[in-house]
Formats: sequence, C-alpha cells, structure tokens
Amino acid sequence: MPSPPGRTTPVPEDGLQTVADVASACRTGAATPAEMVARSYARLRACDDPAIFISVRDEHEALAEARALAARDARDLPLYGVPIAVKDNIDVCGLPTTAACPDFGYRPDADAWAVARLRRAGAIVIGKTNLDQFATGLVGVRSPYGVPRNPLNGSLIPGGSSSGSAVAVAAGIVPLALGTDTAGSGRVPALLNNIVGLKPSLGLVSTAGVVPACRTLDCVSMFAHTVDDCRTALAVVAGFDPDDPYSRRRPLQPCVTPATVRIGVPPPDQRVFFGDGPGPVRYAQALERLSGLGAAIVEIDMTPFYDAGRLLYEGPWLAERYAAIRDFIVASPQSLHPVTRDIIRAGAEPSAADAFAAFYRLARIRRTTEAALANVDAVAVPTAPALPSLDQVRADPLALNARLGVYTTFVNLLDMCAIAVPAALDADAGDGVMPFGITLVAPGGSDGLLATVARAFHASAMPPRRQLRRHRAAGAFET
Repeated sequence: MPSPPGRTTPVPEDGLQTVADVASACRTGAATPAEMVARSYARLRACDDPAIFISVRDEHEALAEARALAARDARDLPLYGVPIAVKDNIDVCGLPTTAACPDFGYRPDADAWAVARLRRAGAIVIGKTNLDQFATGLVGVRSPYGVPRNPLNGSLIPGGSSSGSAVAVAAGIVPLALGTDTAGSGRVPALLNNIVGLKPSLGLVSTAGVVPACRTLDCVSMFAHTVDDCRTALAVVAGFDPDDPYSRRRPLQPCVTPATVRIGVPPPDQRVFFGDGPGPVRYAQALERLSGLGAAIVEIDMTPFYDAGRLLYEGPWLAERYAAIRDFIVASPQSLHPVTRDIIRAGAEPSAADAFAAFYRLARIRRTTEAALANVDAVAVPTAPALPSLDQVRADPLALNARLGVYTTFVNLLDMCAIAVPAALDADAGDGVMPFGITLVAPGGSDGLLATVARAFHASAMPPRRQLRRHRAAGAFET
C-alpha cells in the first residue's frame, strides 16, 4: 500500500481515538480530515493483519474525498472527517460486495442507505471488512479471507459475524464501523474486542443495500469505543426508507433519564456460562455496579427468552437464510465455506407447515415474554456465556457457535433493541487479556433509554486503559 502524499498525523501509542475526538479535532483545526484518513491507513499498515479487510479503498481517492470536505460547512456534519469501515455485506459504491464469498461478489452502483447517510454526514469510507461468510456465525472464523486477529488476545476468536468491523475499531484503525446483526453479530464481536456494539430496533435503520441473512430480522449495527459515538452514528442513519419494505416509521427515541430504572436479570439458576473463567463473578459485579448507579435489579424468568432464541436455527428463519441465496447455493455449492454451506442448506428442509408451526410457537412465547417485561424497563445479561479460543472453535465449530448465542439470538425474534458494553478486563495466562461485557436489552423503540443506561454503566466500568472519554454518570438513575 503506497504512503499518502503530504504530512500525516502521528499514531497514538494505543492507536485509539473516538468519533467525538476526530470530529472535534477537524472542526477546531487541530487536524484536517485528510490527516485523520492518513492516520487510519498508517494504523492499518502498522496492524499488519490482512484478514481485517476484504478490500481497502485506494488511499489517494479517500484522501481526495477528505480534502473535498473543506468546501462544506462542518457545523452541518456530525461525522466531519471521521474514517469508517463497512462490513462487506453492506454496499459501498466503488468497492465490491462479497459477503466473504468471492464467487458471489458484485460491484454495486450505489451506497447502501446507511453508508450514504454516514458519508453525507462527513464520514470517509476506508474499506470493506471481513465477516463470517453470508453473516452466518458468531465466531468470526468462517471466511476464505482468513481470521482477523483479536487485538486483545491472539488465542481468542474475534467474534462474528462482524469480525473485521469490530477488530478495525478495537485496533484503532477507525473509530467507527458498520456491522450487521441478526443473531448477535453486532454484540458478540463487541464483547470479544472490548468495545461498544449497538443493535438498533428493527426497522429503525434501512437495510437497503445489505446482503440479506434473514431479511425479516436483519439490522445494521454500529461499533465504536463509546456509547455516545454509537448514538451519534445511529442518529445519522436512522429514518424511514419507503424503498425498504421492512423499514418502519419508528422515530429515534431521545436519551431519557427516568426517575427509576428497573433492570431485569436472570435468577442465578438461569445464568448460563460454560468453560472456566470469571464470567459468573464479573456478571454479579456488573449488576452491583448497575445497582450502585441507582437501578433496581429485578429477577425475571428468562426461560421463554431462551426458548425464542433456539427457534432462530430450528425453523423458518433458517429457511429464510436459504431463500436469501438459494439460486447461488444451488448453482455453486462448492463456493461456500463448508460449515456455512451445511447450515444454510439445512434451511431447504422445513416445510411451509413447519414454518407456520414455528410462527405460532413464537407468538405464544412473545406473550410470555411480554408478561416478564411488564415490570422492568430493560434486561441486563452477559453478552456471551464464554470466550472461546480459536482452537476450541476449530474442534467444535457448530456446538460452540450455538452456545455463544444464548443471550443474543432471542433479541430480534422478540422485536427488541440492544447495546453491548464492556464491563471488565482480566489478565490471561498468555500475552493478552480476557474481556467481559454485558448487553442491555429492551423492547423495540427503547433505543434512547438503553443509551442512557449504557452510557452511565460504561463510564463506571471502563478499565483504565480504555478510558478514552469519560462521561458524567453521577446521578444518572437518581430516584
């Protein structure tokens, strides 16, 4: 990759900057958008990991776009000069979309809805990131383009399916990246990379220009270092799209601070963890921290939520994955990753009667979960029940992947929104650390409430080396 022309900004030792840092620096003249873009390319070279990106935009082209921003009013650009990365199942004009399957690749003639809005707000696309092929998986290892290295701990998986997007943020290449989330792909990678992952309410962000996994459940997600950064991006991309049949007229709820926040949690006998690790202790500490912020902790029956989550890979939603690429998988089955091919092919088996039976079962489960949620504002769960290693996933790719989704797969099926935030870092026996995080979940339309709670929790929980920007949390949940 050639070096950019002109001067470049030095790369900070930890390589980390927030969206707010970059936009502020560009607005005040402390840096230029072109310098921030050059810094991203320098950081990409320094990382020396070819598996993070599937395609990288020509550096001179990105710099030219950054320089052109000088002709616009920065006050109207909330993402002025912010370099971003985009998961490679989301269209970016001028770059191929592959969904991590080279034979499937095509060149879109327009940006996806979310990408177009981010660019209009002043963001500059650096490249397209790696993923579990066809966004099928929570592990981040099912790609012919390799496995992105987890920047925290090289023995751990990066998480998926939005592996490259999460790693690009965690490694400091960009402060913001787009992913997608159907079963947890915007949350599990956030946990494994110790960053924030936001999954909006269904239909709040158009999925036009996104290669579908399950069209009725897919969401565009955001990765960043802070809740506020994710919220800034969400405010830019949210909106009704008449050309997307699954877009909803669902206004973005403002951040709110209710008098009392009631947080539902699974009782101890329903908390799912596997393998060795501090997960149970760290989760209990996270709940204590929420309580210390003024939240009321309420135990609720999580059984129906887990029951809903199991439906995602057992019925019509698996058939929906098959329908999304049916012609391609029939014509070119050899083009798919073997594990991905087996999973998606199984979607050809359920009958229409099976599908309706699953719909009826989900409707019954929804009634039960509505009752469980009646007395709480949100639910706080561990983002995942374990941190699998690369070796463990290679030895047992299907079972471990399924178990990783116990706290994530029910969310879209039950029309909920969610945000994953870091909670702790523990020393590892090797050269890395072991992250722990929680996910806050609430009924669809509660995005503002979740941002309020998540911001306060993250500010109280951020490990010192991740304290990029402190947010005032005092009194966030005062009664």
